[in-house]
Amino acid sequence: MKEGEVKKRIEKLKEVVDHHRYLYHVKNISEISEEALDSLKDELFKLEEKYPQFKSADSPTQRVAGKVLEGFKKVKHKVPQWSFNDAFNFEDLQNWEKRNLNYLMKEGGRERSSRPIKLQYFCELKIDGLKIILEYQKGILFRATTRGDGRVGEDVTENIKTIQSIPLKLNKVVDIIVEGEVYISKKNFELVNQKQKKEGKELYANPRNLAAGTLRQLDPKIVAERKLDAWIYDVALYEKKFKTQKEEMEFLEELGFKVNQNRFLAKDLKEAWDFYQKISKKKDKFDYWIDGVVLKINDGEIQEILGYTGKAPRWGIALKFPAEQKTTILKDIHLQVGRTGVITPVAILEPVELAGTTVSRATLHNEDEIKRLDVRIGDTVIVEKAGDIIPKIVKVLKEFREKNSKPYKFPKIVPGCGGKGEIERVPGQVAYRCKDRNSHQLLQRKLAYFVSKKAFDISGLGGKIMEKFIDLNLISEPADIFTLEFGDIADLEGFGEKSANNLLREINERRKISLVRFLIALGIEEVGEETAQLLAENFGSLEKIRRASKEELEKIEGIGEVMAQKIVDYFNDPHNQKIISNLLKEVKVEKFQKEEVADNYFKGKKILITGTFEKYSRDELKEIIRRLGGKNLSSISKTTDILLAGEKAGSKLEKAKAFGTEIIFEKDLEKFLKK
Repeated sequence: MKEGEVKKRIEKLKEVVDHHRYLYHVKNISEISEEALDSLKDELFKLEEKYPQFKSADSPTQRVAGKVLEGFKKVKHKVPQWSFNDAFNFEDLQNWEKRNLNYLMKEGGRERSSRPIKLQYFCELKIDGLKIILEYQKGILFRATTRGDGRVGEDVTENIKTIQSIPLKLNKVVDIIVEGEVYISKKNFELVNQKQKKEGKELYANPRNLAAGTLRQLDPKIVAERKLDAWIYDVALYEKKFKTQKEEMEFLEELGFKVNQNRFLAKDLKEAWDFYQKISKKKDKFDYWIDGVVLKINDGEIQEILGYTGKAPRWGIALKFPAEQKTTILKDIHLQVGRTGVITPVAILEPVELAGTTVSRATLHNEDEIKRLDVRIGDTVIVEKAGDIIPKIVKVLKEFREKNSKPYKFPKIVPGCGGKGEIERVPGQVAYRCKDRNSHQLLQRKLAYFVSKKAFDISGLGGKIMEKFIDLNLISEPADIFTLEFGDIADLEGFGEKSANNLLREINERRKISLVRFLIALGIEEVGEETAQLLAENFGSLEKIRRASKEELEKIEGIGEVMAQKIVDYFNDPHNQKIISNLLKEVKVEKFQKEEVADNYFKGKKILITGTFEKYSRDELKEIIRRLGGKNLSSISKTTDILLAGEKAGSKLEKAKAFGTEIIFEKDLEKFLKK
């Protein structure tokens, strides 16, 4: 092949490879297979190696440099870098708009006409990533820098070249500086952390840290492996001024940049707020993290008039989502006694607004977790709320700790246990429990659980009424509930003839109960709704469950060795046998009848429900899944068939994506229920 033909072939290969790069990484379109594209890249690479005189800076082969960098050069920004001021509610937005209108009326000191100023707002997603500044000379990428301190950043050009969505050559021959956000997708974040875990390395805490750490890798090949991405959202320096922010974004798209399509032009502040609310509800469904919505005044001339304060533009603001991590003070540690006598330490916190709610408590799980965190009373801590998960302490800021601080020690006596209050470590576990598991306090908890909605569902015996009946020795075990008579109740304070009759009628209506509800009501340790359902399905009757061996129980998928042993121990305990025997004199437990289920989309599938739903409660969804012949799960694994995901689905959604599990969101649920 002659040199002229080689040059022509190289130029054509560059054009075609870049065309498909743009389609795949910017537009999410694949016109040819990945293997075919790799073949074209390989041909281009070999030709450039053989004819280096035709190799250029904008070639796709330059995306992964061969040599490891010695360090990052400091670069002074041609355009000072700023960040947006934050807003957290509609009132903050109104105050921001009012300040801008006041400023515009004076126009920096010069009086404007009394004509009302109508502001429109261009709304964009606030990506949780790392700001990047890209400079192009004559349409070719010249330099990429980090924000740094706003005046000086670091040259990360070689690493930025590995990001496929960033063009090395623009669609127009222009000199321009643009700004954007480098980020990592949720899927790739999970994959990187899986690799870190496999190699015994520390996991990355959040995607922003990973993106920042990756960009500062001295080996561009490592950067390429992590598959970073970028959205471009602003023109920092260009010869032309844009009439509107909308026009500016469209120009960036024309140049070949990847711009986020989730944007909206609001005619007023109310429309902008509605867009924010809409995005807030579906933010967890994106394959990247966002922490708010950015509002920019759409009019370019007004942007220029408003200008900047010392560190931020007046014409833009970041409307942030409610924080899911905040710092607060640990005031105390309370030991909470559960219905089975297991003790859970709970952190009592200085109240703090977190993810839209006021948080004053967080779980500490057990003594080992307290030791791992080295958390102490009086510490400044970081508390986190992810999705619908109970808040937890993720880190102690030890630099704030008082010098006389002492480690927390688990006490030997817990008053909530009743009696002498003695506690003991559960054999083979990290948890503690009350030694006397039949104390007055535990009896209250057990009986309250017995009459709860998921069990016997006797609402008239809630809380203080149950406590009063126990204190008066009217009830000392579950069977006593069904032996109550009119004379026992009617003369009590707070009762009368009508209320006594209502309660007795409610109790009598519960004398027949399903096997599943009965098992839940017994309060067997480790046995909740799903395990009760498994036991009922596999054995069919209470008598068969009572006689089941540990080996028989372990054969059931979803019941492990520890749970099987607890079930056997419960039914072999003489005290529990007496309670069940007395109860069966008063109530009838129906045998489990497995209904024939017509074929449907969920039949026979293992399904996990996570997040919050508008139309259904979690319990309602579980019941629907059971009725359709599906199996409800409590955790995600590779064997999970379907994840039903509501709002704030959190980490389970990310794991489902990593496992390749089918995901059904609430908006699509109805059509699957009809299949």
